[in-house]
Amino acid sequence: MKRFIEGVSRDQAILFPDHLEDFVGEDNPVRAVDAFVDALDLFGLGFSDAAATGRPGYHPSILLKIYVYGYLNRIQSSRRLELEAGRNVELMWLTGRLAPDFKTIADFRRDNSKAIRKVCSQFVALCRQVGLLNSAVVAIDGSKFKAVNNRDKNFTPAKMKRRMADIETSIKLYLSKLDAADRNEPALPAAKVTRLQERIIKLKEQMVELKAIDVEHHLIIAHEVTSSGSDRGQLVKMANKARSAVGSKEITVVADRGYYGGEQLLECAENGITTYVPKPLTSSGTKRGFFIKQDFIYDTKNDVYICPAGESLTKGAHRSDRQSDINFYRHLTACPNCHLKSRCTTEKLRRIRRWDQEDVLDDIERRLEEKPEAMKIRRSTVEHPFGTLKAWMGYTHFLTRTREKVAAEMSLHVLAYNFKRVLNIIGIGSLMTALRA
Repeated sequence: MKRFIEGVSRDQAILFPDHLEDFVGEDNPVRAVDAFVDALDLFGLGFSDAAATGRPGYHPSILLKIYVYGYLNRIQSSRRLELEAGRNVELMWLTGRLAPDFKTIADFRRDNSKAIRKVCSQFVALCRQVGLLNSAVVAIDGSKFKAVNNRDKNFTPAKMKRRMADIETSIKLYLSKLDAADRNEPALPAAKVTRLQERIIKLKEQMVELKAIDVEHHLIIAHEVTSSGSDRGQLVKMANKARSAVGSKEITVVADRGYYGGEQLLECAENGITTYVPKPLTSSGTKRGFFIKQDFIYDTKNDVYICPAGESLTKGAHRSDRQSDINFYRHLTACPNCHLKSRCTTEKLRRIRRWDQEDVLDDIERRLEEKPEAMKIRRSTVEHPFGTLKAWMGYTHFLTRTREKVAAEMSLHVLAYNFKRVLNIIGIGSLMTALRA
């Protein structure tokens, strides 16, 4: 064949170089995998040691290298890893040409799930060592590993209808807040009024076109696998894990409204964790055209709520619902004859509940008003890794069963994600230097 590149004949006596080392370049990521695993105290982390009797087994470093390499290259199946160990030159170099069978590979992940999770933590510690975790600001979010694409890009006629209804509800809410701002002009800063007007404009634009937001990659410093379908009750646990990983006593945490909970936010505030968590809009009053709690302005100095009609709601003497930490604010004489009563309540009096520690929640709302871009930061920081991990998994289910084993599998995914991210940030040379230090 003329004018074409020709390959080497299959009858050639020597097809490969004399040394397997020649196939793995100095900048090959597999060298970082090798150095990282060799630097670990595997038995100190809890990996199974060799049996005193019987046939010798594989060293845990060999099997761990196989898994780290596999997850880095989107090969999670033990059967596929067995196949690659016999034909993949990089894996041959990594394992010294050892090729465990799939059962041995699968059993290693099953029997060492807790130790594998610690390996992921060890890599996060390495990231802190090389100066990649200097920031004390973290974003927290949860995800169900089930959906194929982002919820903001997945529209059916029913979902579009619900989204439009949500936008209309939000517009009504912001308009009501503007009305409250007009009635209580001295109590509200001009910046808040301006932001409310800007939000209304943006929501109206979304009625025509839903826009995407740019994102950037970040490291996963802490993770947890749970069978709970709700994020509620997870904030303190994940914030403390993040603080431990960052190595800072005081951190700032940004999370979505699914993590909102009074007791959780109070515990964060008491432990030096500054939170940015928006309050969920759970009141049915908006749909019925009634004023909601946000329409009532709390006067801290006088301990009263100013209602939309301008009246002061004072604290009741008794807590009728038997909750020792909840107070009720009402106006005994103004409510029955109020000209806005039809928009306020169907009861005789409108009562506003206030938690004893609600100052903490007010501080959070104030911080969000002062830094409205916080939620965009959360979204661009924390949602991309979930999409990346799901893409690597092939948008399918985990390969293992039971939460403990799934947690180990998730740790391998997180380790692979962080590994690739660090290689992109500092390069293999700097990473190898840090591993040798």
